[in-house]
Amino acid sequence: MDLYFSCSLTGGRQEQPVYAAMVTQLQAMGHQVLTAHLAAESVLAADRELTAEVIYERDTAWLRDSDAVIAEVTTPSHGVGFEIAYALERGKPVLCLAREGVRVSKMLTGIRRSDFEFHAYGTQEEAFAYLAAFLARY
Repeated sequence: MDLYFSCSLTGGRQEQPVYAAMVTQLQAMGHQVLTAHLAAESVLAADRELTAEVIYERDTAWLRDSDAVIAEVTTPSHGVGFEIAYALERGKPVLCLAREGVRVSKMLTGIRRSDFEFHAYGTQEEAFAYLAAFLARY
């Protein structure tokens, strides 16, 4: 599957090692991650030269081309929220994952749709299990 991996960039990068592990796991499962670069430590420097308009056009094209969206939502992000809504409006299945114990917007945790899942995870292995189970359905 072609996957769009969504994660916080400007909202904070403290979860970057988690993002990298998730992208690596998705790729090891045989999926193409269109936004794999978002998990890299250097993403902010790499995208610094791009205008907001270019990033919007590029990322929404990737969203349209993706088969599903995986969003790590531990760190709040306007962009991630937009990407989730954009995907759902286009009928893309979405999985949101957050570390146990963090407060996540009720706008996400309250979604009740067959093409949307939210899970809190305690360990990396638990997050990987949620990824595998979600993707097995599609």
